[in-house]
Amino acid sequence: MPQLRLALNQIDSQVGNIAANADSVVHWTRHSAEQGAHLVAFPEMVLTGYPVEDLALRGSFVEASRSALRELAQRLAAEGFGGLPVVVGYLDRTERAVPRLGRPAGSPENAAAVLYGGQVVLRFAKHHLPNYGVFDEFRYFVPGDTQPVIRVRGVDVALAICEDLWQEGGRVPATRSAGAGLLISINASPYERNKDDLRLELVRKRAQEAGCTLAYLAMIGGQDELVFDGDSIVVDSAGEVIARAPQFSEGCVLVDLDLPAASDTPAEGTVEDGLRIDRVILTEEPVEPYDPVVTGGYADRLEDDEEIYDALVVGLRAYVRKNGFRSVLIGLSGGIDSALVAAVACDAIGAQNVYGVSMPSKYSSEHSKGDAADLADRTGLNFRTVSIEPMFDAYMGSLGLSGLAEENLQSRLRGTLLMALSNQEGHIVLAPGNKSELAVGYSTLYGDSVGAYGPIKDVYKTDVFRLAEYRNRAAAERGETPPIPENSIVKPPSAELRPGQVDTDSLPDYPVLDGILELYVDRDQGLEAVVAAGYDRELVAKTLRMVDMAEYKRRQYPPGTKISAKGFGKDRRLPITNGWREQA
Repeated sequence: MPQLRLALNQIDSQVGNIAANADSVVHWTRHSAEQGAHLVAFPEMVLTGYPVEDLALRGSFVEASRSALRELAQRLAAEGFGGLPVVVGYLDRTERAVPRLGRPAGSPENAAAVLYGGQVVLRFAKHHLPNYGVFDEFRYFVPGDTQPVIRVRGVDVALAICEDLWQEGGRVPATRSAGAGLLISINASPYERNKDDLRLELVRKRAQEAGCTLAYLAMIGGQDELVFDGDSIVVDSAGEVIARAPQFSEGCVLVDLDLPAASDTPAEGTVEDGLRIDRVILTEEPVEPYDPVVTGGYADRLEDDEEIYDALVVGLRAYVRKNGFRSVLIGLSGGIDSALVAAVACDAIGAQNVYGVSMPSKYSSEHSKGDAADLADRTGLNFRTVSIEPMFDAYMGSLGLSGLAEENLQSRLRGTLLMALSNQEGHIVLAPGNKSELAVGYSTLYGDSVGAYGPIKDVYKTDVFRLAEYRNRAAAERGETPPIPENSIVKPPSAELRPGQVDTDSLPDYPVLDGILELYVDRDQGLEAVVAAGYDRELVAKTLRMVDMAEYKRRQYPPGTKISAKGFGKDRRLPITNGWREQA
């Protein structure tokens, strides 16, 4: 059987930074060539970054992508890689479409190309377009109608893009009909907790359906609220894993494969779902037999808490760096949420770039002030204390507020203080709210909700505690100082806006609350279904009312890392003005 050394470049890219992304493709192609690769692949839309959203509808951006692709092909050849086929994802437009109502302006395509000999020798577009969760690809793209196949070193290699594997039909059975010996799918599949198990089973199933070895190449990094975890996978035709890449780690997955020789009479014409086989012969002669140097490997899987924590770190790091910032500012209350956010920030961009501010009021406990200082000592972040009491007294003397208005005033003073320091010193503010609080509206607009990014906005409170314990445990195992004070973990959560206040004055215990929220928010279960799951009817009705009434607050909250199947953002789009309520 012919041999083929495949290089899957699991790399990051930045939306809109086409020049830097092209440089990255050249860099990793050079690395792949130095490793003796015969075929090189890069992730979905690596040249433009992903997702490009409405940039896809801007003709100038589409043309910039197309032009950059041609220039990249010439550049690779000029640098001595013209004889190495390179698969690159980019943004294209169809040449054949006729403008019509319901079709995206300019008929853009989520596309990929094969670069060889200084030319773009093959182009194709994603056939299955996802339109669920965070995806709006019917809004942005027109589907491809070909089944691309390239012949490389005597092996027929079929190509696909992400959703082409996730949906039934289309390019997977078309690959079998085309008689390909290898199917490469390039992807930008966002991270969700537990998705790695689902992804592996999908790849195994599709390889068996295609009847050939399948290479699933994934992107890593972060873009706005999305995180990409890598986890590229290669399986044989029986679904057995040949190689699996690390999560959250950039690099080149190199694997030597024994593949069936291309047929002398390959299939042509139209196959499944109306796909037309588009076959390009690059090199007919197999490589001279060689001793494989890379037969695969299986990177250790991250345990669940480590995986989620790493996703939070990668998401925050990407947001800070890709938006040109250098430092972050956090209000440190001594509580668990701001402590976890601080730990994530220190791991993401270094403690020297993290600035914490304790902003005590007359209701702040001594242990909370001490816990904030202890966190700073443990992590090495920059720390200062600025009391809000003089500001609070001035407002109270002028307005005479009481009750909830008095409580919220304290939070808003802290928000104003943080934003003033942000403007003065150039840090971006991180909002410390968690998913439980955001769900029920347990936050103050223009107070604890201020900021440019919310690192834990998709993390339920029970998970916040578990992640804090994980981070401390991981530090202890490495012989390091645990970053989060134990007292921040074990003391009852409190906003400390009035004497003796604790969260359970207003909310159920967090394990109960989070169980209800997971059913209602993440799974879209109604009141009766949540009650049937074992929760008290009156408590469920009260909780659901709080969720429904807080939509206007969530809409004004900053973006933050998505780790669940349904985060607050593009996953869950509900009207702010909404008269529907679940009936008790």
